[in-house]
Amino acid sequence: MSSRSRIRYGRSAVSGASAVVISAAFAAAVFASSVPASAVTAASAVTAASAVTGASAVTGASAVTGASAATTAPNANAVVASAVTKGLLPWPVLREGRNRLWPPVTVRSLQYLLNARGARLAVDGQFGRRTKAAVVAFQRSHKLTSNGVVNATTWRHLIITVKRGSRGDAVRAVQDQINFRNNKNGHTLDVDGIFGRKTEAAVRAFQRAMSKEIPGFKVDGIVGPQTWQALVTEALSG
Repeated sequence: MSSRSRIRYGRSAVSGASAVVISAAFAAAVFASSVPASAVTAASAVTAASAVTGASAVTGASAVTGASAATTAPNANAVVASAVTKGLLPWPVLREGRNRLWPPVTVRSLQYLLNARGARLAVDGQFGRRTKAAVVAFQRSHKLTSNGVVNATTWRHLIITVKRGSRGDAVRAVQDQINFRNNKNGHTLDVDGIFGRKTEAAVRAFQRAMSKEIPGFKVDGIVGPQTWQALVTEALSG
């Protein structure tokens, strides 16, 4: 089995030894990280919607912080969409009830992202009736198949690109995912919804660890479509 195929969450399919090594390396990188923030441009952040549909879209950062919109050309979108999925597990498929293949943090990420889009859910990691209703409402508002099942298309429309300076529930989802990968005490970051220096350092550490497994994985401190997919598929979680 290749190292690339081992980047996956616990019980669904894992090479135990490699998962421990990867998790340890990531944890060490997070705790030791003191990388200064580097300059980023609005053009470097692309929403999942633009990557998949080729439509002009507001960047995730603007959705959270009110920054101005940025658009991408259709040809560039096709390249981004291809790069996003290369080497990563498919997006989780979640539905009402128990989602045994995925840990509660995956459902919590869904709930945080729905809240970032206007829902008012308790973030409890349980995909119950209210979470399904929020998913259906989101799907209807984006003219998607409104069945309450969260598939790749729903994830791509739901995610919000966040970076240094962003605030809100999408940032909380990122922080919660980073903490899930801390096998020592489960607390690397405060889940406060503020994308500050520590959150950026942790994101960069995660991206660097991913880049060792997937050549070309972007290390920029920005949680865009590629990093979101790695996070919610629980890559490097051990």
